[in-house]
Amino acid sequence: MRRILLAGARVGCIFLLALGLTACMSGPAIDLAPDYQPAQFILPDSWGGTSPFAKANPSAGALRRDWWTLYDDPILNRLETQAIVANPDLQAAAERFIQARDVMMKSRSRLIPHIGLGFGASNNKQSVDTLFRGLGEAGREATLVAGGLASWEPDFWSRIRNETRIAIYHAQEKAAEYVLARLSLNAEIATDYFILRGLDAQAAIYNQSVASYQNLLGKVKKRFAGALVPKIDVTRTQFLLFSTQARLIDIQVERQVLEHALAILVNRAPASFKIEPIDRFPSVAFKVPVEIPSTLLERRPDIAAMERKMAQANRGIGIARAAFYPHVSFGAGSGFEGITSLFDLAKSFWSYGLDVSLPVFQGGYRRAQLQQTWSDYRETVDEYRSTVLNAFREVENGLSRTSLFSARVEKLVAAVEAARQTQLMTLKLYHGGLSSSLELLMAQINTLNARIDAVQGKLDLMQSSIALIRSLGGGWNRNQLPPDEKIQPMGVFQYTDLDKPPPAGGIDVPASDHGVYSKDLTKPVVTKEGE
Repeated sequence: MRRILLAGARVGCIFLLALGLTACMSGPAIDLAPDYQPAQFILPDSWGGTSPFAKANPSAGALRRDWWTLYDDPILNRLETQAIVANPDLQAAAERFIQARDVMMKSRSRLIPHIGLGFGASNNKQSVDTLFRGLGEAGREATLVAGGLASWEPDFWSRIRNETRIAIYHAQEKAAEYVLARLSLNAEIATDYFILRGLDAQAAIYNQSVASYQNLLGKVKKRFAGALVPKIDVTRTQFLLFSTQARLIDIQVERQVLEHALAILVNRAPASFKIEPIDRFPSVAFKVPVEIPSTLLERRPDIAAMERKMAQANRGIGIARAAFYPHVSFGAGSGFEGITSLFDLAKSFWSYGLDVSLPVFQGGYRRAQLQQTWSDYRETVDEYRSTVLNAFREVENGLSRTSLFSARVEKLVAAVEAARQTQLMTLKLYHGGLSSSLELLMAQINTLNARIDAVQGKLDLMQSSIALIRSLGGGWNRNQLPPDEKIQPMGVFQYTDLDKPPPAGGIDVPASDHGVYSKDLTKPVVTKEGE
């Protein structure tokens, strides 16, 4: 019993050594990475464009992350909620964030001493006819070995620390990419939904026109039978009817395809998904806060992701610099080895050591690596500036397009009324014999096209409003990125609840109930609101 206790004490010493080394992980270290500050740009004081959707006083409120509720459409709200919960591409983006957090933990673990235990046993028997067998040598041999090992690499030059920080920044980059994926998904659903409603409105117009043309064709045929009009009036009316019916079929095809696309976005099989049509295109009136240009850098997830890449490249310079300094590592081991009795102090062994290496000449390898990291950093600065410029372009496009499309809709609505009046007057003249069938045909075609153009104009305005909201970040703020201390997915001594880490930055993934969202593709997801 005493031997076993002594053996346990010997192995425990390794643990005490490791814990002592752990205390050194926060000890003094030289950080060779350059001081990092995101690139600062001189930005305009205000936007060049205006928009009917923009608030004059942005301080009166903030754009919410559920921005689609501004359109006050319960069906759209339900689709957006279901997609956030069950869309497979969005869930995959969340899993990439989880994986990045685990990569960070793996990198950070190198700052802590690694401890291992080992046990081995063997029982060997030699043949009596073995060549060169010594006189009196035993034919059987049993061996037992038990031991422990601890190793640690002191991070004097912050190489491991910088690798850990890179992993933290990479996880934050993935969090920003998740937000960008969610914003893109929300915008795509809203855009597709209003395109579908635009097709509904166009189909209603075509149906009304088909009914009107069928009624007109009946009257023209009666007048032709009474020899009041020539045969060409009949064929012209038939052309108008048949071409309109063909265009209606095109609209029906487009609607079905778009409905299938929406089904996929909300994790549904197209055969089990249906959105009932409506007769009119929905009209909404709302305002969104448009802040000064400098705040856009804090509200765009793509800018935040690019900035995190820039921070990673900065830390890479410190890692490359650390290669010019000595590399130090410690190791210690202890155990027992015996044939029959294992825990005997006479059969104990132990070792400890220090390894130091310093490359002297590598033909320019380290210098080239350092120069490459500087170039990588400058490349990310260039890409960051390009991302910022593209964001400004998208906002200015959204402001200009919504303003001009709003004015365009007013003209299109006026054109519809003018075309409608022209058609009514031409029809009266035709029945009175004062107008030809060709003039009536052109008046009817113009009225139909004007009504379709008005619907398309309203759709363009709605789509541009969605693009404007998306370009403004969709209600997101950089403060919502998970902070550095929240990236670590688990505790150092945590051995339970390892299926997933706690949420960070508002990003969570289903674990044990993952099948609820992926297996049944015929039913909508039940959200917390019961929708």
